[in-house]
Amino acid sequence: MARTKAELGAGARLSDYLSASLLARVYPPTMIGEILDAHGCNSKRIRSLSAVPGTYFCMALSLYPEAAYEQVFAVVAQGLSWMQGHDSKVTIAKSSISEMRGKIGYAPLQSLVARACLPLADRKRHPDAFYAGLRLVAIDGSNLEVADEPDNVQAFGYPGSRAGHAGYPQAQCAILVECATHAIIAANLGAYREAEWAICKPLLSSLNADMLCLADRGFNGYSHWAAAQATGAQLLWRCSNNRQLPVVKALSDGSYLSVIYPSGTNSKKQRQASTEGITVRVIDYALPNISEAQPRYRLLTTLLDEKAAPAIELAARYHERWEVEAVFDELKTHLPQKRRVLRSKKSDLVRQEFYGWVLAHYAVRWLMHQASTDHGQPGRSLSFTANVQLMRSAQPQSGAFPPSTSKKAKALV
Repeated sequence: MARTKAELGAGARLSDYLSASLLARVYPPTMIGEILDAHGCNSKRIRSLSAVPGTYFCMALSLYPEAAYEQVFAVVAQGLSWMQGHDSKVTIAKSSISEMRGKIGYAPLQSLVARACLPLADRKRHPDAFYAGLRLVAIDGSNLEVADEPDNVQAFGYPGSRAGHAGYPQAQCAILVECATHAIIAANLGAYREAEWAICKPLLSSLNADMLCLADRGFNGYSHWAAAQATGAQLLWRCSNNRQLPVVKALSDGSYLSVIYPSGTNSKKQRQASTEGITVRVIDYALPNISEAQPRYRLLTTLLDEKAAPAIELAARYHERWEVEAVFDELKTHLPQKRRVLRSKKSDLVRQEFYGWVLAHYAVRWLMHQASTDHGQPGRSLSFTANVQLMRSAQPQSGAFPPSTSKKAKALV
């Protein structure tokens, strides 16, 4: 029997349940159930509005931001039911969905990001994702507008403006991204008024000795550097051009070794007595004949051997950091279509929506990575926007699979 189209309101529609099946493939129901159990918020009995489909609903919100809650949940629940080999139509009141979201909270989705959002590239099949055997990752932050509601204002705050404050309160997020695949492998959300490093610091737990972490200016203070280096990861961070970094040893490729010290260690005598200095390598370079380029760039790195990691190679690799800007563009522009304001009215649900947003983005990138790997195409040649639209758009052929052939349908999705 052919599937009828599930209308999701103006600006978003879905005639099949491929998006639900994709989410379930990337995040299996058993995994979600285990995480919900660990947080004590799984459903105690079988019901039409259980916590597992509720978790998928939190992800689907970002795929269909213009749709009503009831319509999104009905399609997610019916899609999961169809995958299991039976057909059921679910009608849920908005108040029940709000109650369900409140019971789930944001912690299970945050844990799901930590458990399931892993790097995608393989060293043998995706050599462009690595440098000197190290996986290229980048860390950065951005601001997100949230609904103008009292709880959100109290939790996140307004940015200032000439008129007093901006029209919407804003949250501040940070993400750690695998550069080659745009897979978000760690994320955190905090208040607009918090220091950027305070939002980024929790992401350091996702770094390891197999990674080369890239970061822009603002993350290169002594304490920042020491905390990141302690993870075992190698670092390649930009710093301000006017930072005083005395030459300790000049290297053959034009870079040099220097030492950074804790704040307050200013005099030569204090530095000589200090045991906390960290040796870094400094790389200064320019990008001639590029109109948008700045006159000079300065990098700090933990890769001290100029033979194993020449300065010109590191300068080229540093610009992979801009891939994280492309990820923010995907998150804030292409995934939510026209809606850029997180619509939840309470701060905990804003956090839940944010982590659902990250999980949905990862699912799309997972799909793209599988497709590019299976067909031997460079992952960067595929369009993120086109794949998001594919998940949202009508798929008339997929609606032709009745529940009795669910095994065949699973193989196709």
